[in-house]
Amino acid sequence: MQIAYRARDLAEAHIVAGLLQSRGIECHVGGHYLQGAMGEIGAAGFTNVHVEDEDYVLARTLVAEYESANAPESASAHGEDRANRYATWFLLFLAVVMVVLFGAL
Repeated sequence: MQIAYRARDLAEAHIVAGLLQSRGIECHVGGHYLQGAMGEIGAAGFTNVHVEDEDYVLARTLVAEYESANAPESASAHGEDRANRYATWFLLFLAVVMVVLFGAL
């Protein structure tokens, strides 16, 4: 057996295992007891999805599709969106203050 996927946590390992099993690939999630040894912190990197040697290539292809579909958006795009939102609210606030100050004159 080979490791087809190294999961962040137990739940993710079972999600990927379910994906593989739905495509007819027998797999095994390992590391259940190792994760519990770390306590309540939820340690990462101990759960793996194992497949038979002959299913490894297909499993890795499916895992690559899964990873590309769940890729997080880049931090810079998120940061730019947040900066634009703050700039919009700041300009709106500034416009309201200007109307209040100069509208009273």
